[in-house]
Parts: sequence; C-alpha cells; structure tokens
Amino acid sequence: MAKRGRKNKAEINKRLWNRANGSHRSKWRSKSQTGYDFYLDDQITKGEKDNLEESGMPTFTINRILPIIEIMKYFVTANSPRWKAVGATGDDVDIAQVHSDIADYCWYLSNGKSVYGQVILDSLVKGIGYFLLDVDQDADHGKGDVIFSRIDPYDVFVDPSSRDFLFRDAAFIMVKKNMSKTQLRNLFPQYSRKINKVSSGNSDAGGMYSQRDVQDSKTTQPEDILSSIDPDGETDDIIGYYENYTKIKVPFVNVFMQIPPSPIEMDQIKKAVEVQVQEFTAEIQVRLEEKIASLEQSFEDGDIIEGRFALEVEKAQKESELAIEQKQSEIMSMAQDEATKVDQHIMSKEDFEIRMKSDQFVKSVVDFVDFYETRIKLTCSIGDDIFLYEYELPITEYPIIPIPYMYTGTPYPISATMPLIGKQQEINKAHQIMIHNANLSSNLRWMYEEGSVDEEEWEQYSSSPGALLKYRQGFNPPTPILPAPINNAFYTITQEGKGDAEYISGVPSAMMGFTQQQAETYRGLLANDEFGTRRLKSWMGTVVEPGLEHLGKVFQQIAQKHYTIDKVFRIVQPEAGVNEEKEIRINIPVYNDYGEAISRWMDYETARFDVRVVAGATMPVNRWALLEEYFRWFQSGLIDDISMIAETDIRNKKQLIERKSLYSQLQSQIEGLGESLKDREGTIETLERQLVQAGIKMKVNDAGNEVRKDLLETESQQKLLRGMMKNEFEIAKRDIKREVKASIKEDQEKELDDNS
Repeated sequence: MAKRGRKNKAEINKRLWNRANGSHRSKWRSKSQTGYDFYLDDQITKGEKDNLEESGMPTFTINRILPIIEIMKYFVTANSPRWKAVGATGDDVDIAQVHSDIADYCWYLSNGKSVYGQVILDSLVKGIGYFLLDVDQDADHGKGDVIFSRIDPYDVFVDPSSRDFLFRDAAFIMVKKNMSKTQLRNLFPQYSRKINKVSSGNSDAGGMYSQRDVQDSKTTQPEDILSSIDPDGETDDIIGYYENYTKIKVPFVNVFMQIPPSPIEMDQIKKAVEVQVQEFTAEIQVRLEEKIASLEQSFEDGDIIEGRFALEVEKAQKESELAIEQKQSEIMSMAQDEATKVDQHIMSKEDFEIRMKSDQFVKSVVDFVDFYETRIKLTCSIGDDIFLYEYELPITEYPIIPIPYMYTGTPYPISATMPLIGKQQEINKAHQIMIHNANLSSNLRWMYEEGSVDEEEWEQYSSSPGALLKYRQGFNPPTPILPAPINNAFYTITQEGKGDAEYISGVPSAMMGFTQQQAETYRGLLANDEFGTRRLKSWMGTVVEPGLEHLGKVFQQIAQKHYTIDKVFRIVQPEAGVNEEKEIRINIPVYNDYGEAISRWMDYETARFDVRVVAGATMPVNRWALLEEYFRWFQSGLIDDISMIAETDIRNKKQLIERKSLYSQLQSQIEGLGESLKDREGTIETLERQLVQAGIKMKVNDAGNEVRKDLLETESQQKLLRGMMKNEFEIAKRDIKREVKASIKEDQEKELDDNS
C-alpha cells in the first residue's frame, strides 16, 4: 500500500508537469527563446541564411539588442538590494537590526550580487527571472546557512490559473530539470538504488524551441545537450527530476499555558514573603500584648474571674497564631500568582493531542484555540514513477520568487527583447542590402559575347587595379553592368531603426555614453540619468522592488526557523569607506544558579518584526556628481575633510584618513596647550593683583580687628551696666512688694478690730 502511494505521488508530479507544460507555455517558451536568441546574436535562421548566400547577400548582423539589455541590467543591478527590519515592539528593535545583518551575511555567502544580476537578465531577455531560497545543511560545519540562488526560467512550470504576479495564488509551482544519473547520485547518494532503476528515455526534453541551427549556432544552450558521460567514460542517461511545491493547510493549536516561577524566582518570592510575614507578626504580637494587658486589668478590677482570664488569654494567642498562618498563606499565594505567567505556545494538532494525555500538562493549560496555517509541501520524484522524498517546509509562501518584466496577468510575461525583434530584423536587412550594393559597386559584373574573352583570366583579374584585360578581335568589347544607386531610404531606415529601438526600450544613447553633446555640469549628468531611467524606475517600483520585498519576507520565515541555536555571524561591512568586521550573536543562552538554561537573550526565532526593501537601493549612483556635491558641502562647512575623503576613490584612503585623524588630534592638543598657556598667564596676572589686594586687605583687617576689639570692650561694659541696673530693679521690686503686703495686712487687722 505504501509503495502504491509513493508511486502515485510520482505520477501526480508527472501529471501536474504535463498540465503546466501545455500549449500556452509552449507558445510563450518559443517566443521567449527567440528573444533570448536575438540577445545572443543568433538572429538568422538556417533558411534565411541559405537564401542570403544563394543571392550573394551578406549574412552578418548588427546586434542593437545586446547593448540596450546590458545597460538596462546595469541600472537595475548596480548595487545589491538592502532590507530593513522594523521591530513590532520595543524589545524587538535590537533583534530586528540583527536580522538585517543576517540577511547581508547570507546574501554575501550566496554571491548574491551575481545571482541578482542573472535573475534580472533572465527577466529582461526571457520575460521572467526566479530566485530560490534554500538551506545548505552542510554549510558552517553542519550548522547550515540560508542560501540565495537562481533558477532557469525554462525549468519552472507554474499553475496556469495563477493571476498574481508573484504567483502567491498558484496551486503549485514545479521545477523540472533534465539531469544525468551521475548528477542525481551525487546530489542524492541515499537514493542511488532508486536512481539506477530509472530507465533511459525519460528526459522529456520536449524538443527544440529555438529556430536557430544548433550546428551553426553562435551559442550552445542546455537544450542542445541531450546526453552526458559518466566517470567511466560511458554514455550516461538523462532523466527528468521533478520538485513540486504545493500549498497545504495544516492544523495548529494556540495554547495558553501557566508558566510557574523558576527556582530563582521562587527563592526571591520566599524571601519577600518572609519579610512581609515578619512585619505582620510584629503587628499581631503588639495587638496580643495589648489584649492581654486589658484582660489583666479586668482581672485586677474584679470584672472577670481567674478561670475566665486564662481562657481569654489562650483564645487570643490561638487567634494570633491562626492569623499569622493565614496571612503567610495569602501572601505566598498572591506572590506566586503574580510571578506565574500565562504564555502562548503554538504547536501542531498532533503534538497537542499527545501532550493532553499528561495530567501535568492539562493542569497548566488555561485555554486553547484551533486554527489552520499555510505550509509548503515539497514532493520530489524522478522519471515517470519513482518517488524520492516528501516533507513540509516551515514557511507560508513559496521559496521560488519570480521577477517578471512585462506582466500579462498570466505566468507567461513578455521580455524586453521581444518588442525589439522586428526593429532588429529591419536594421539587419537594411545593412545587408547596403553592404551587398557596395560589394556590387566594388566588383562589377560584365556582359560579353560568348568566346570573346578568356573567362578565367577576366574572373581572376577583372577586379585588380591596373589590370590589362584582353578580348578577341572581331567581337564587341565586354560591357560593365553598373548597379543601381542605393536608395537613401536604406540609410534612413538604419538611423530610424536605431532610434526606434531606443524609443521602444526607453534607453537613449546618452545612457550608454553615446552622445555628441557634452553634459555641461554634474547636474546635467544627473538630469540625463533621471529622465533616461524613468521607465526603468517604474518597473523597479512596481515589479522588482515588490518582488525583492517578498523575497525578504520569505527569507525571514526560513531564517527564523533555521537559526534556532547559539550562532555567531562575522560580517564585513564598508563603513566610512573602510571595511570593518562586525560580529553579531543570536540565541545566547541564559543560565540560572543551577547551570540550567532558563531563557535566551537575542532570541531570534521568536522575535517579531516586519521586513521592507529599501527603495532605490539597487540603482547606480553618479560618482562624479556625488563627489562634486560632497566638495560643495565641504566648502560650505557642512562636512569635514575626513568625511569627504571617505567618499572618494583615492588610493590608500584608509591610511590617509588615519593620518588626517592623527593630525587633527595633534592640532587640537597644540591648540589646547596654547589655550592652557594663555590661561596660565592670566592666572599669574590675577595672582599678582590678588597679592597687592591681599596687602591692602590685611591692613584693613588689622584696623577692623582693632575696631571690633573696642566694640567688644564697649559691649562688655554695657552688659555689666545692664546687669547691675537689672539687679537694682529687682531689689526695688521686691521691696515694693514687701511694703504692699505689709500695708494690706495692716488694713485687714484694723478691719477685724473695728468689727469686734
């Protein structure tokens, strides 16, 4: 049953390929191949060449398409794309910057600039280019790295019903390659037995799409090679290798779980609880003592008997102990609740059902939600019915990212070369006619009476300068046949054809450096680039950059799922004109006191951020115009000379910048010493003035001291006098009081005598 299922999967791959390789794709492939041939200067078919040779016409071509395509490629790929990661929260800002560095690292590791150039060239000459994101498991000593690569557009077969220009809505995307058995065995040594079983004749080459003559062609293309040689020198079979990418829905569960405190957190909680319990115990003890004191007073007053007093004291002690225990339990519970976190965990439905069999896991689950996520399934097979392997990729979008040129709403876009083919044929024909006419003018044809000349002699020497040619007496002399003068329209056709090609492509001669007018200033150069690249910028803004941004998002998904362990990246970045090595580290483990890994710092896998492409990052920069601008900024004082040197192409500028920095430091030190000397001279003058002032001040202080001495003596005398006066006043008051009391007593005694 398993074998039949695997065979069915291989047959499904073949069936899907047959569907994708229908008439519409064959039509597109044929037209795309013609545009590609014209770019490679294979512009004349074998039939056209035979007809020209029979007519004595030249068969050369003047390739006007190649320079146009190359300059378009240059403007689009002058620099590598740059991605900017924006963190979703404040905690993700640092890891977002790290992601940008990781993308640069993987791009450099993949020779991304070359890959990008080839993809854009495919888009221009074949109609579409493809990026492929994959993981090289053997890189970095088995740790693996994410790799950018390119796929030949002719090897990619897309669901014909797709209508998204990035093919995100495609039911499948298939990569089909014709490979030798030796190549497959080297690629998949674990499947050598299956590979050897594939019979020959399963390459499905599909015939020739090009109109060129393979034997007489200027190029050799992959479809020209229909066989291979194994290491033993024997003919090796070519067989079909299929990679089928499909989107599937996979069930997941979002589980909300209680995360208990760690051992370290528990120790901290216990210490905090002990402090709070001690404070509460002290408070309860005070209340207990107050209660006992109140009971003792009641007992002394006789309000309660001795037995009642003992009973109430015991009751108060038990209530205090119980209150302390309850408070301790309450504080501990609240502290644990505050330290316990409710975290989200995304897990597969299958994994969730297995874990739910554990009672401990069930107790930790607060809530859960079922949902579905898109995943990419990869199924690989060879030949007609040999299944190799199948697995799910942990991403939601296809790792194959297209860059079409002129999107038609289908998986079959138009290349930049296809609109130029007619003009190229027109230019070729006009030049061939003009050259043929020139040949006829240089090598005249002759009319002669039969037998009047020696034909071999005339054929050999008729075009030689100064030759003497004989003809027999009695015959009329041979008459030259002059060619009709060339029509001026042919010269017009060639010139207009050139201009029409530039107009159709949007690439004027000025962009290629072919101009009779010299640009006045750097602003003129900038203006030429601005106006000449507007159509390219339109394509960049609406197709290329959205494709690159999608590439960055898919890279983010793959990278975050792959880089899950502690890893160090060493990146060389050009900063300030000097190559500097930058080291970053992710997924750094954090250990507790027991040596257990409890968390990770710079956790790359779980970080949340958005990836955007920097607009216009791949476009070229006019170096001379930019240097002129920097020089203007330097003259105006906006930047210093070191900043300006960093942007130039001066040899050994690193050493020059270091010397300039050292000179600047020394100059600053010298200026500082000068200022210090001035300050010291000023300090000396100040000290001298202070000495003079100090002498005057000393004399004033001496006089002041004498005055203060006299004042103190006067104040002492005044205090003494005031004391004496106060004493005398008190004595007088006492005498007066004594006399008043004696008078009052005398009056009272007299009143008593009168009454008696």
